[in-house]
Amino acid sequence: MSAPLMTGPTGAMIIGGEPVTGTGENVRSTDPRTGAALEPGYPAASAEQVEQACALAAAAFGVYREIPAARRAGFLERIADLLDERRDDLVERAHAETALPVPRLTGEVGRTSGQLRLFATELRAGTWQGARIDPAQPDRSPLPRADIRQRRIPLGPVAVFGASNFPLAFSTAGGDTASALAAGCPVVVKAHSAHLGTAELAARVIADAAADTGMPKGVFAQLVGSGTEIGAQLVADPRIKAVGFTGSRAGGLAIAATAAARPVPIPVYAEMSSINPVLLLPAALATRGAELGTAFAGSLTLGAGQFCTNPGLLLAVEGPGLDAFADSAAEAVAADTGATMLTTGIAENYAAAGDAVAALPGVVELARGGGDGTAAGGRARLLTVAGDRFLADPKLQTEVFGATSLLVRCADVTELTAAVAALEGQLTATVHADAPDHELAHRLLPLLEERAGRILFDGWPTGVEVGYAMVHGGPFPATTDPRSTSVGTLAIERFLRPVAYQDVPAALLPADLADGNPDRLWRRTDGETGREPLAAG
Repeated sequence: MSAPLMTGPTGAMIIGGEPVTGTGENVRSTDPRTGAALEPGYPAASAEQVEQACALAAAAFGVYREIPAARRAGFLERIADLLDERRDDLVERAHAETALPVPRLTGEVGRTSGQLRLFATELRAGTWQGARIDPAQPDRSPLPRADIRQRRIPLGPVAVFGASNFPLAFSTAGGDTASALAAGCPVVVKAHSAHLGTAELAARVIADAAADTGMPKGVFAQLVGSGTEIGAQLVADPRIKAVGFTGSRAGGLAIAATAAARPVPIPVYAEMSSINPVLLLPAALATRGAELGTAFAGSLTLGAGQFCTNPGLLLAVEGPGLDAFADSAAEAVAADTGATMLTTGIAENYAAAGDAVAALPGVVELARGGGDGTAAGGRARLLTVAGDRFLADPKLQTEVFGATSLLVRCADVTELTAAVAALEGQLTATVHADAPDHELAHRLLPLLEERAGRILFDGWPTGVEVGYAMVHGGPFPATTDPRSTSVGTLAIERFLRPVAYQDVPAALLPADLADGNPDRLWRRTDGETGREPLAAG
């Protein structure tokens, strides 16, 4: 079994299951509270090392894709076990690099290990292959039907880009890596420069788990580099067959452009930009406007507003209930004492983006919170604008990554409906409605379905449950592909593709399509779904 965790990060990457030191310029994470660089430095990967990681991943693919699902499940569970065993080391380093609270990070380790175990359960259930069998009908008239069987197979090596805001659950060992490994795809991660030490510790967990469970050495690698050069080389490498990304719209679009320009383009699953509109309907505001205002501020300021589902836009119709909401929300935002953001660069961009929106015609600042005095400190902010101005200026839909939100005061329901219709694609859309609002909510639901991946009622969008039914995705620009999710078991389908087998001799059929159903999978046979074995012949 794997050796005990080494004390602290070492400045190494992982290639071929082994620690490797880069040959380029040193990259360092910083303490966002002080702005001081943290040790150790991480020499960036060379072009040759990127090439080596991709070559090893391609070589591992032929072996890894054939490993039985139960063994891959054991690999994922071993990663989860080691994450839990090494939780304190991971949390300590992540706290130093991100200033996120220790309880939040402790919970994030549990979420990361939990989603790995969830994918292990999914692998053992066997539904992910999507096995379908249309038995031959040689006597069918006017034409006989061939024997046709379908399953899904892994795409190949996947490039994953770590996210800034979740150093564990959306980074090295996060959902993209978990779902790709579950699908049978080796993974090459580009670590996020904001938390390189945390990334190294997580990468060593995966490498140790791979060794413990007998996985091929190239099944996982992690590279380090500043700027875009290494990421662009990784995406352009012909052995990489798909990309998972969580980050800015500019970053996601650059990756998508590189992938599309390849001689053989590949899919990019990029989560990029969302302001997560919250609709406050009239009856709900009339009965609980002040209560909603306080609850909204709590969601807005959670984690310094650095969630992809941060409620950055509020839409409501003018009236006393909206006044009560605005007063309550402004009071709560003004009372907020601020928080340290993930990096000084993110804090600077947050302040600049908020100032740019606040400077647009018609925008008024309702409240601004205090600052915590740290190098990467961020102040909560609530802005407001009239509905007609919102409809006239697309810049008012600009995402401000942080605890800033814009309240749009619509003149009537017609203007509210027009504002919803004008929205870009979103990860979430939230509706607060009492029973008298249900008729209006019913009319708005089709518009929201076209614009969001997840629709919530009477809650707040921050917090994404990891489960079987969750969708964390949405129409552009929330993601580059609205047909998928990056959270939940459905995420595995991003890294699979269907293959049909027509009249293949029984001796050559893969086990998941074989007569007798030897793996006892759920299969759709002649339109009927179940686990009953298919009779031979």
